[in-house]
Amino acid sequence: MYCDEALDAVEAVAAGELKPDARLTDHYATCPNCSAALVSARALEQLLQGRASPKPTAQFTTRTMARVRGARWKSDQVLDVGFNVAIAVVVLAIVAGAWMLLDRSGLAAVSNDAVDMFGRGLVSFAQRIAPSVPVYAGATALLATALGIWWWAERDASY
Repeated sequence: MYCDEALDAVEAVAAGELKPDARLTDHYATCPNCSAALVSARALEQLLQGRASPKPTAQFTTRTMARVRGARWKSDQVLDVGFNVAIAVVVLAIVAGAWMLLDRSGLAAVSNDAVDMFGRGLVSFAQRIAPSVPVYAGATALLATALGIWWWAERDASY
């Protein structure tokens, strides 16, 4: 056994958390440095066990939980940003792939014609309903005024 292994186990053996096996016991018996480290660790353990532990303040739990929540919130924010960036990259890749597919297959010219036809239809529709817009706006204003007066009258009548 090497001293590094024995020194790594000194604190656990001194605290009683680890039962030394035969190899550790033999090493502590034959190595003066490791033996001195074990004696020192046991003395320190007895000193610490003899001292009274300080009582936590009344706000200890509240402050600790607030710090834990803050740390968790920060890590969640980093995770959210990473997720949003990944989703944006995926959407961008899909849009770029669709655009490349349309461009290579010649469907872009067909889609341009479809957009032009839809635009002309929308303009034609707007021109047909333009004369009626003031009538609809007036009717909407009249209805809103009537509902407002009705609400006001019912509100006063309930007192």
